[in-house]
Formats: sequence, structure tokens, C-alpha cells
Amino acid sequence: MHERAEDTVTRARRLAWLTLASWLALSLAGCARVAPYERGKLAHPTMTTSDMAGVGEQHTRSVQEGATGGGGFSAGGGCGCN
Repeated sequence: MHERAEDTVTRARRLAWLTLASWLALSLAGCARVAPYERGKLAHPTMTTSDMAGVGEQHTRSVQEGATGGGGFSAGGGCGCN
């Protein structure tokens, strides 16, 4: 029975290292360098959501982005065919 306890500890350590390595690989996969000439596109005013005035503008943005919001209107597609 002593060997089984050691096997359990070894498996737990392997699982912990595998989990850590997986988490590290996934967290590093989301990093990307942005070239200086591309930063202007990311800083465009349409990329922010803080300036939404009301339901109408939220609806317009949701149609542009292909997503739907909870503004109380019927859901439409991303093509603008509401």
C-alpha cells in the first residue's frame, strides 16, 4: 500500500505541473505585438463603448458588430437587415 500513496503523490505533482504549463501556454498565446502604424486603428473613436448615448446608438453598434444588445428591440443580424 505504500507504493500506491507514492503513485498518488506523483500523479498529483504531474497534474499540477501540467496544469501550470497549460495555463502559462494559454496566457502567453494571447500576447501580440502591435506595430506603431497599427495603433492608430486601435485608438479610433469607434473602438470605445464609453460614448454610447442611448438605445438607438446601441442598436446601431450592435448591428455594426454583428452582436445584439439588451435594448428592448428585436434582434437582427450583422448585415443590417432589420
